[in-house]
Amino acid sequence: MPFDDSTGRPGRRPSRNVLGGPLALCSAAPLTGFFRNGCCDTGPEDVGSHTVCVVMTEAFLAFSKAAGNDLSTPHPEFGFAGLAAGDRWCLCAPRWAEALAAGMAPGVVLAATAEGALAWCALEDLKRFAADPG
Repeated sequence: MPFDDSTGRPGRRPSRNVLGGPLALCSAAPLTGFFRNGCCDTGPEDVGSHTVCVVMTEAFLAFSKAAGNDLSTPHPEFGFAGLAAGDRWCLCAPRWAEALAAGMAPGVVLAATAEGALAWCALEDLKRFAADPG
């Protein structure tokens, strides 16, 4: 399902994915995205560039926790149930690049990965870890 930018941010063109098409939904359950709209859309206020839609793995969750970004522990006070293997999530592009360099990169849903990820990640690398056709 493509992301329809009807968020009330006038003058914005529709969000595009790394393949040049409309940005698809990453996940509604758990609800992800910097704007918590289910999409890996970004804007100037997203300094972390939450643009790579990934499919979590146990190995990546352990790597991320060891690197200081615990994504698996629930934090109900923030409405965060914690992530598990198989969950889709909008990951910061620099964190994905770091995981790639460490040999721990999770799979990528290209249709749901925003074009802004290309500032941090090579398209060829993203395609090597594609979890969707494209």
